[in-house]
Amino acid sequence: MAHRLISADDHVDLSHDKIRSFLDPKFHDDYAAALKAFGASMGAMRSTQANQRWREQEGLQGASETNMQNRPATGNPAWGRTGHTDAASRLADMDTDGVAASSTYCEVSAFRYLYLVKNGWREATRAFNTALLDWASADAGRLIVSFQIPIHDIDAAIAEVAWAASIGCKSLQLPVFPVELGLPDYWDSRYDPLWRAISDSGLPICFHIGLNTQLESLAQRDPTPQKGIFVPMVALSTAEPLGMWVLTGVLERFPDLKLVFVEPGVGWVAWWLYIADDLAARQGYEFPGLKRAPSEYFRHNISVTFIDEPDVVKYARDIIGISNVLWSSDYPHPVTSWPKSQQIAEEVTQGVTAEERRLILSGNAERVWNL
Repeated sequence: MAHRLISADDHVDLSHDKIRSFLDPKFHDDYAAALKAFGASMGAMRSTQANQRWREQEGLQGASETNMQNRPATGNPAWGRTGHTDAASRLADMDTDGVAASSTYCEVSAFRYLYLVKNGWREATRAFNTALLDWASADAGRLIVSFQIPIHDIDAAIAEVAWAASIGCKSLQLPVFPVELGLPDYWDSRYDPLWRAISDSGLPICFHIGLNTQLESLAQRDPTPQKGIFVPMVALSTAEPLGMWVLTGVLERFPDLKLVFVEPGVGWVAWWLYIADDLAARQGYEFPGLKRAPSEYFRHNISVTFIDEPDVVKYARDIIGISNVLWSSDYPHPVTSWPKSQQIAEEVTQGVTAEERRLILSGNAERVWNL
């Protein structure tokens, strides 16, 4: 039996040339300068002494570090497919996989560099989001893209949200860690006007895990060729923003916000919710902004995505909430379920009721993105 599948996390690789095609040429030099400045700041993934020493001990002296980091994972059938960039090819691959719709995130985290554009950063923001809109126009009912909202200027962020809502955008993406941009965490009242605007829009805020620059020291110390110690820590470090949202009272003040943490998995989240509730109920930790248990705010406001992870049903039923977990394919990354998503979706939802399966595989996504 084929299931209705909506992937809560897939990816598109937009080129900077495509983005610049929607940007006035007078801003192109500033755009390029911002990219250069951002690139110069990203030193975490460069070769390190620890990496070199580990390779020598493992007999890998002749291996190119760049090649080892960038090589596709063995057995990933989606690697290199044109659906990563071309919308028509993506739709064809979704048909092959039995996926009805896809919440797709750009590989480029534009808010990491847009604020560095000295002249025309507002125009560059609009160009970036317009490029996403153009890609999804191949079938806007199936390709759901998240417009990226820079947060260094709250008035401009609110204006971008209003524009997004006015043209039918279904999703917003914000930085996971505002401190990476030198900005306050999301409990700060500077963001309250933005949270009001987003609440009024009904659009979800999506936080996709990615390169966490706060873990730069670990990335430099990780001796393994593809940073295999560092990579899982990126998902686990989502506990930081989760705490900032749940434990500070933001969701008490803005109960209509919908938050999606994308690609962190669910197992550790169940443990985190248990600990957060225990801190408040048994250990005597004070959270003055809360009127309910931390887990209640999570279940009311927050969803998390998973890919191919055991015990999802157990965690969802016992702690997280069936309505708070979203299946995803993660096309075309190494862990992707493509082209066996129907089979894998069946396997990870063994033992559920028909309604629980519907919610996990599509129904929750339909609610979150107002489909």
